[in-house]
Amino acid sequence: MTVYFIGAGPGDPELITVKGQRLLRSCPVILYAGSLVPEAVLAGHSAEQVVNTAPLHLDEIIALLAAAHANSQDVARVHSGDPSLYGAIGEQIRHLRALGIPFEIIPGVTATAACAALLESELTLPEVSQTVILTRFASKSPMPPGEELHDLARHRATMAIHLGINQLAQIVEQLLPHYGRDCPIAVIHRASWPDQDWVSGTLATIEAQVQAKGFRRTALILVGRVLGAEQFADSALYNAETRHLFRASDDAGNSGSD
Repeated sequence: MTVYFIGAGPGDPELITVKGQRLLRSCPVILYAGSLVPEAVLAGHSAEQVVNTAPLHLDEIIALLAAAHANSQDVARVHSGDPSLYGAIGEQIRHLRALGIPFEIIPGVTATAACAALLESELTLPEVSQTVILTRFASKSPMPPGEELHDLARHRATMAIHLGINQLAQIVEQLLPHYGRDCPIAVIHRASWPDQDWVSGTLATIEAQVQAKGFRRTALILVGRVLGAEQFADSALYNAETRHLFRASDDAGNSGSD
């Protein structure tokens, strides 16, 4: 018996991995985070037990996993996005280890990746930003020392900010000294869901734009000069002058193409 922590992706049921879908359709028990995972992701399952864990607390979830283990039943524990990012799987794993219950983590498509695709953007551009910081805004839970938003903003890297839509004014205030008023920013609501929506603007305009849309939850904030950038260097990867293992020198009789 194994508990499979499956990343269901950001919402579109076709963005779950092939492995995740296969396990979801074969496990006799499914526990899914119903507040963030659409039921369409579960289509085609043949499970004997399907539980929406949104109203349950940790002890109740662990009890269900332990019961499945006692019955030698594999469990598809379905989380949104990729379970290793804000998936709250750490505390579940701690209990499973204590109980001697085997588990496996199946990666998923992140909300950040879905938002970048929606915005038709590459988040790492040569000479613009080669770093992506995934973080959240400190509201209910404090951030560890050195990870406050104003600390991270000093890097001026591309940043994906989770769980911060209701603190947008504070976020903008902390970003402005480092990114500047003209820095591009986008707020994406429920990326890849049927009702997905977004706004793109600058740090100077984004608060009014979001207020006009009425976004209140389930939104990701992306900020950085890569958004909408048109002037940037080409990567070395496809440069005709770059030689590597798969592209030998022309002197060796190769064309120099990939």
